[in-house]
Amino acid sequence: MRKLVEAARHEVADLVDALAKNVVFCASATEANNLALNLDWQRPGKPSLRRMAVSSVEHASVTNGAHPQNTDIALLPVDGQGVLDLGALDALLNEWRENGETGLVSVMLANNETGVVQPVGEIAARVHANGGLFHCDAAQAVGKIPCSINEIDADLLTISSHKLGGPLGAGALVLGSDSLHQPNALIRGGGQEKGLRAGTENVPALAGFGVAARAAARDLATYAEKSLALRSMLEAALRETSPDMVLFGEGATRLPNTLNFAEPGMAAETTLIALDLEGISVSSGSACSSGKVKVSHVLTAMGVAPALAGCALRVSLGRETTVQEIEFFVTAWKRLRKNLHERRHRAA
Repeated sequence: MRKLVEAARHEVADLVDALAKNVVFCASATEANNLALNLDWQRPGKPSLRRMAVSSVEHASVTNGAHPQNTDIALLPVDGQGVLDLGALDALLNEWRENGETGLVSVMLANNETGVVQPVGEIAARVHANGGLFHCDAAQAVGKIPCSINEIDADLLTISSHKLGGPLGAGALVLGSDSLHQPNALIRGGGQEKGLRAGTENVPALAGFGVAARAAARDLATYAEKSLALRSMLEAALRETSPDMVLFGEGATRLPNTLNFAEPGMAAETTLIALDLEGISVSSGSACSSGKVKVSHVLTAMGVAPALAGCALRVSLGRETTVQEIEFFVTAWKRLRKNLHERRHRAA
């Protein structure tokens, strides 16, 4: 059993150019994010962390994560494309410095709704110049675009198994240095995972995580090229069919497999049901765990009007997506759009 876990640890480490001894396995990327956000990280020769800032477009496991009590969490704004406002980051870091403090900054590599890629290398450089710690949630990006913890210069990096095509129930927090120490783990008990995550490891899930990481590293270039071609094909077809379509994050670097768009007047809730009846699974990015529907906090942070954000759909292309499936989606979209406009015409 130990051999399988350690083999997986090396495969995951290789995928992000890390040392295997710095890979801490968790039950999910959500758990890894919660562990990363603990301000008790100890760094030789560095000041204690007193503050925390996260981008306004982070995953809920960061914005609602296990933040230390009595710590004010600063939300960093993004521009209309969903890219972090570096000027706002600089202003916050300067404020911390003037108060003789520093902290942890968490910014995702790529957004889970829009696919927008953040300038994480620049962010890390600014944070480190202020003596801070940089955490990067790379769950959505790893396996889709190159991701090296060294090039990003992240102190903490989050990865998810199932986002790579591996089993559910596995994730990892990768440390940029083995000098980092966390005395207050979220799950305490035995000494598993360097004392950072107690509990018997889920060996089957971790073994699958390792296999998925190895396959992702092997197929990265091919996958990215194929996905980008299919996404471009879909975008072109949708523009031809829906001239008023709005593509979110269009002016920014995006993941090759992610498309988030809206046609004004086509409510996401209704469209999702119609596409589901066609056998097509997409997301609105606005459904919460209670089953209610609310406007995406990501699009709100980007300044998108609520009416338009309520029409947003996210399409994610998988490793097995084919040209025929793109064509099937476009045909279904045309039919759905035609039916909607016909109903509007009869109602008028």
